[in-house]
Amino acid sequence: MPNHPPPLSLQRQRPGMARCCALVLGAGLWSTAAVAQIYSCVDAKGRRLTSDRPIADCLDREQHQLGKSGTVVKTLPPSYTADERARLDAQRKQEAELQARVQEERRRDRALMIRYPNQGVHDKERAEALGQIDEVIGAVHKREVALVNQRKEIDTEMEFYKGNVAAAPNWLKRKVEDNEKQMLVQKRFLEEQAQEKQRINTRFDEELVKLKHLWTAAVAPRTESRPASLR
Repeated sequence: MPNHPPPLSLQRQRPGMARCCALVLGAGLWSTAAVAQIYSCVDAKGRRLTSDRPIADCLDREQHQLGKSGTVVKTLPPSYTADERARLDAQRKQEAELQARVQEERRRDRALMIRYPNQGVHDKERAEALGQIDEVIGAVHKREVALVNQRKEIDTEMEFYKGNVAAAPNWLKRKVEDNEKQMLVQKRFLEEQAQEKQRINTRFDEELVKLKHLWTAAVAPRTESRPASLR
């Protein structure tokens, strides 16, 4: 029988059928390849790890590439030595710590801005903090005045003994000793309060420097976004 060419409609279908077959075959090969890309290893902590790509925690040791049936089809040698891995881990740890510090600093800046939206609020809180210290100092000064008056009374009693403490009775000696101790206590307390005032002023001064930068940075984007005619 003579060979007749296939109908024109079938000829037109063949290229499309070929492309479909190629796509199906390619998808099947890709699927098989994807399944084959399974990596397995035991890390430095003794954990069995698996992944569809080389495992970062096992770069200093062998990794096994598993086939579809779970058998080893390839063994990957270590990418890093133990020393290189240690240096890499140290670098990553340092970078993570730096990032954590940056995030913590940003969190503190946001909290500072919320607490002090403008300099008026900041100045008010500084004044209140210093005012509390001044109240304490005022109470100490009153106590000092009372101790000075007490010492005058003691000196009057000591006149009977011509100022000779050794000749005074024990009860009077104790009054002299107690008065002197109390005066020293009040003096030390005043020094501590002066240091506390200095600490408060230093803290608010440092905050104010930072806040001025934060306030300026917060206003700048809003100013830039406004139309030129409204600036």
